[in-house]
Amino acid sequence: MAVQGRESTSDAEAARSEDQPLRGFAVAVVLEDGRWRCASLDNDVLMDLDTAITMLRGIRSTGAVFGLFDVDDEFFLVVRPVPGGVRLMLSDAVAALDYDIAADVLDLLRVDVPDDDESDPWPEGDLALLADLGLPEPELGLIVGEEDLYPDEQLELIASRCGFQSEFTAAVGGR
Repeated sequence: MAVQGRESTSDAEAARSEDQPLRGFAVAVVLEDGRWRCASLDNDVLMDLDTAITMLRGIRSTGAVFGLFDVDDEFFLVVRPVPGGVRLMLSDAVAALDYDIAADVLDLLRVDVPDDDESDPWPEGDLALLADLGLPEPELGLIVGEEDLYPDEQLELIASRCGFQSEFTAAVGGR
């Protein structure tokens, strides 16, 4: 996780009251009949994993559906509903100390929340969740491990590697 010019997680949390939405963005991605579609989701999904999963499950498609979430410009999350469950990948498990949605991911994955925020960030979850869409596990691991990139830049790399970068950029509004 890059720290150049951006607030630290604890600074960001102190500056944000409970009533204010998180910064960042949420994008639903659909691959149907060989065509990619991306749609911006309401930022309220950045605060609640159940809401995010429910919104993604509500998208009807015969193809792949998943969500890409940049949460408060601190970490990202990939959510992919599948029959009988959901596949998840959290870019920074330490974010669970400060963000409910990250803690909910770890809870669903049955992973303990880290002891303190002094730990180095590490990804948690299924790094192979986009392998069938053109992003093998080792490549996603490299993207997640690239500490010089911000979460939005990492998500853009994911979109590029899978082949929907222009749709993704349009959905996030050229952020």
